[in-house]
Amino acid sequence: MADAPNPRDNIRNFIPKLIEMTEDVVFGDIWERPGLSKRDRSLMVVSALIALGKERQMVGHFNRALDNGLTVDEIKEIITHLAFYSGWPTAMTGATIFKEVLEKREGKA
Repeated sequence: MADAPNPRDNIRNFIPKLIEMTEDVVFGDIWERPGLSKRDRSLMVVSALIALGKERQMVGHFNRALDNGLTVDEIKEIITHLAFYSGWPTAMTGATIFKEVLEKREGKA
């Protein structure tokens, strides 16, 4: 996959402290802790974003999840499973966004 623009760059000059904490704390510390693999962290984050309906963050984290070793089939299963816990609309939104992510990764979008 070609390097996509980092969404953080859109607000880096607008709220620099938020981006600093995102990079230093979230991705520099939390994501690097040894207690869970990045794959497992991606599984949790993708699940939480789907359940909470956080559409804008799903795109980046679906890509991160695939890069961290989750398979397409595993993410499809996460979405299906969550339909019964977080609601049908959140699952359908997640499915739509995940399909778009895959199409873009495959160069079809």
